[in-house]
Amino acid sequence: MIEFVLNGRAEAIDQADPNQSILEWLRTKKRLTGTKEGCGSGDCGACTVITGAPDKNGQIRYEAINSCIALIGSLQGKHLLTIEAFRGQPAHPVQQSLMDCHGAQCGFCTPGIVMSLIALHSESAPDADDHKLMEALAGNLCRCTGYRPILEAGRQALVQSWQPGSESHPARYLASANNADGLATTDDTSISSLEALNGHHYYAPATLPQLKRLLRAHPDARLIAGGTDLVLEITQQLKALPRLISLERVRELNGSQLEENRLVIGAATPYRQLHRQLSGLWPAFDHLLERLGSLQVRNRGTLGGNIANASPIGDMPPALIALDATLVLDGPEGARELPVEQFFKGYRQTDLKPGEFIYSIHIPLPEPGQRLFIYKVSKRLDDDISAVLGAFRLTLKNGVVQDCRLAYGGMAATPARARLTEAALLGKPWSQRSVEHAIKALGNDFSPLTDVRASSTYRLQVAGNLLHRALLENSELHHRDTPLMVTDYA
Repeated sequence: MIEFVLNGRAEAIDQADPNQSILEWLRTKKRLTGTKEGCGSGDCGACTVITGAPDKNGQIRYEAINSCIALIGSLQGKHLLTIEAFRGQPAHPVQQSLMDCHGAQCGFCTPGIVMSLIALHSESAPDADDHKLMEALAGNLCRCTGYRPILEAGRQALVQSWQPGSESHPARYLASANNADGLATTDDTSISSLEALNGHHYYAPATLPQLKRLLRAHPDARLIAGGTDLVLEITQQLKALPRLISLERVRELNGSQLEENRLVIGAATPYRQLHRQLSGLWPAFDHLLERLGSLQVRNRGTLGGNIANASPIGDMPPALIALDATLVLDGPEGARELPVEQFFKGYRQTDLKPGEFIYSIHIPLPEPGQRLFIYKVSKRLDDDISAVLGAFRLTLKNGVVQDCRLAYGGMAATPARARLTEAALLGKPWSQRSVEHAIKALGNDFSPLTDVRASSTYRLQVAGNLLHRALLENSELHHRDTPLMVTDYA
């Protein structure tokens, strides 16, 4: 059974198809049709809803998610708010602002836009700026109005809510929409589950021992964390996943902390939660994480999931390889540590043994003289998959390359280092001539394929251009005497 609160009312579900998305359940079982389906893949934002769960201080933290790629079992112990929670009078400031600024026409995508803006509204401070507004809306596509009136409405809603004496303070509205004393009354240490008449099962353990017992009992089960990639097998490939084990509630797999000379991140930690700490240490991650999917995706997607799906165009693995990060894998034979670089064995193939799972990711802290550059090239700036991603960690001393690790995504069947290119740079001056010589080695490191995102020739050209860009950027940093670790995007 799973228990949660829907628009202020307690819900308990003991039998449902675990492959059913929140969107499908809302529309077919609850007849809450304000939430729309546009793409079924987490790209358009028409299905956006808000979920709430207690943070470490016991306060309910709300965030926007794509309900089309979130399964019904993921709602255990949460609040779920749909557009229907905000009907009636007075209108929410976001709704009123959209009306005032003429930010809606056909209305199909408008509910998702409203929910994204309400989520931003709930957590914003008086200094909320256009950057935060654009980040909140990057995962919502509007097909009618154009974006200017929507952005104007967002600005108006955020500003008005913080006027002196305003009765529309963000916290008031979500509390009113919930209208519930607390979360569904469940034991936080128990295993929640769903089953269907067709034999499909969903388990959500709360502790590491429970997870291991389930894996021993069901070695054929698929592990699911945020599900932002795995659920596409259901919605896009029309597959049935008979047995799922969720990692979302396992406390030991969530959170991040500094330990000696490394940052340790639990494999089931969502991107949104690790962003600030990781980019605080290595600022090159800041822009990358802002471009990894949409905010709705980052609220659920996890670092462990991005690694475990072993996609050659996953955004995080090249950067982790460049930093010489390691994984802790746990399973029937106990825990073992493995460099991220050695985890990938082939296209969508990993070193995970039966019953094993990623427990945590260990990322070294920066050392003096180290510089990290990360560049992502994609057809669309926001919410798009990489054509090529380059991540370069360089250690320079007196203008000479003492050490370097160059890693790329989109250039091979797995994320991989450019070892011959590294060798061409080691011990050489970090200069135009050295970089041009090193770029010539890329053709021996990689033979990229041609696909819908880019041709082989384009990928090789861009891979070299990105290394050259790091040289130019480093030169600019040197002359401006700015911090050592930076990023930019193409």
